Amino acid sequence: MQISFSKEQGSIPVTVMQLMGDIDSSTYTDVIDKAQEAYDEGARNLLIDLSRVPYVSSAGLMSLHAVVKIFSGLSVQSKDGGRPSFKAINREEDDAARARVKLLNPQPPVEQVLEMVGLKLFFEIHTDQDTALKSFT
Repeated sequence: MQISFSKEQGSIPVTVMQLMGDIDSSTYTDVIDKAQEAYDEGARNLLIDLSRVPYVSSAGLMSLHAVVKIFSGLSVQSKDGGRPSFKAINREEDDAARARVKLLNPQPPVEQVLEMVGLKLFFEIHTDQDTALKSFT
């Protein structure tokens, strides 16, 4: 898994998190940790570029939801330094953060998984980066 960041200017500043590789049980914590670092460094609007992610496991799906929790100001790190803790998706609680975390260009197999588990309705998904950047207000 390779993770890189860029800062873009839409209507407001947006951090783009480019992921390359599978998001699975061996990489999901990397996604969470890097998103937490970006948030700690001041990022408040995040566009996750999935164009180079061919596969997302259930652990990968949890990591995407954890990123939403991070950008709502909640810590997902466990107090004992173990695995991150996760809470159930709560549409009302997560709405504000969902406006701050959006997805870009999921590959068809990834988009199919997002649809199967209901996360396609949860995330705002874009196929064009300029449109995605302008959607942050």
